[in-house]
Amino acid sequence: MGNKILVVEDDPAILTGVVDLLESEGFTVYCASDGDEGLSMYEKVHPDLILLDVMMPGKSGYDVCRQIRSKDTRTPLLMLTAKGQEIDKVIGLELGADDYIVKPFGIHELLARIRAALRRASLPVTDDQSQPLIAFGAIRIDPSRMQGTNNGIPFDISARELHLLQLFYRHNGQVLDRDTILDKIWGVRYEGTTRTLDQHIAKLRQKIEADPSNPVHIKTVHGTGYRFCID
Repeated sequence: MGNKILVVEDDPAILTGVVDLLESEGFTVYCASDGDEGLSMYEKVHPDLILLDVMMPGKSGYDVCRQIRSKDTRTPLLMLTAKGQEIDKVIGLELGADDYIVKPFGIHELLARIRAALRRASLPVTDDQSQPLIAFGAIRIDPSRMQGTNNGIPFDISARELHLLQLFYRHNGQVLDRDTILDKIWGVRYEGTTRTLDQHIAKLRQKIEADPSNPVHIKTVHGTGYRFCID
């Protein structure tokens, strides 16, 4: 059996099309047409990846994302959002979504995003030898526990935030352009907006910077990308 994917989508045409596509690619697919059914199916099948529509009757995609992320920070969660709903993308990322896909989307784009997310999720996160402690300034992060402290105050860190920090940490002092970061962390070349990355950086700054509006560790290099500074 292939990876288990849960698709939560209230539009019957889109749901049927996505399910047929994924099953033809060898995935084991479970589906739900609203938020409550999606949460119930999530608890039942423990999927390897979740495709989640933003706007649904009853519980919205935001609500479902929030409830799943309150106890599961690792299962890849990709949100489906209508074209032009920029605020939906931002809120979804802030709630812990890994990525968003804009409707209408192409078959190749959808499959590329799914496969990249599954590859990232398969990376080990508990091997202490390959995942050493991260320490800089007042920050201490234990990758094996997906937790950190800032001046002794604990905070949780998502898999995506951890991978970002590990990439920055390995390239201390170097400027990394946005395309390189997206390619390394998201696994696919994005066309157009890099809002996904910028929102994750903003959320990460809230956790590791004394003053997120004036960061000293993750600095913006305007027109290019970001530079990480340990000191």
